[in-house]
Amino acid sequence: MSSKSKDARTREPQYERLLELERGLESLRLMTSQAWHDDPKRLAFTLARYKFVAKMLEGAERMLEVGCGDAFGTRIVVQAVKSLTAIDFDPIFVEDVNARMDEPWRFACHVHDMLAGPFPGEASLAPHGVLILGMPSLESQPHASPLSKAGHVNCKSMPDFRHVVQRYCHNVFMFSMNDEVVHTGFHKMAHYLFAVGCGNRAKLP
Repeated sequence: MSSKSKDARTREPQYERLLELERGLESLRLMTSQAWHDDPKRLAFTLARYKFVAKMLEGAERMLEVGCGDAFGTRIVVQAVKSLTAIDFDPIFVEDVNARMDEPWRFACHVHDMLAGPFPGEASLAPHGVLILGMPSLESQPHASPLSKAGHVNCKSMPDFRHVVQRYCHNVFMFSMNDEVVHTGFHKMAHYLFAVGCGNRAKLP
């Protein structure tokens, strides 16, 4: 329990649940803690992106998250899918994710670099699977922070992004994002882009 006394009571009974959680207060993770310290609103944008993915993949049997970082938002997707595995090539992040893992939001998290090959035991993309990719838009880069620029080295405009994903998927649906709002508006004014690809060209005729 937190530093509150076990005999403490809230003035409104519906908030007693806040004091009943024996695990104590939740903590942020490595990346989200930095965002909360340097630019708090960015955390809202990150969680909104996870919510979008959760809605797109709701009910999916299996999901692989590539480049999970601190996986703070992964729990949002865990709510929506039946099984989730997260991977990142940086062991510092994966160690932290597994150290803070808790029920009932448990998911598998491993160190793996997708450039070295598919994750062992998993198909990179099933024949009728769905691929969701996201990145800051090329047009947003003059306004990006130094930290964001260092981590996003291959940003694209929406038409180029769509063209790349069409090499691998039969159907591609593009979305724009400004702050926490996902839309289908004018892509050159978008800060972030999503590509939703359906049907693996390598495994379907």
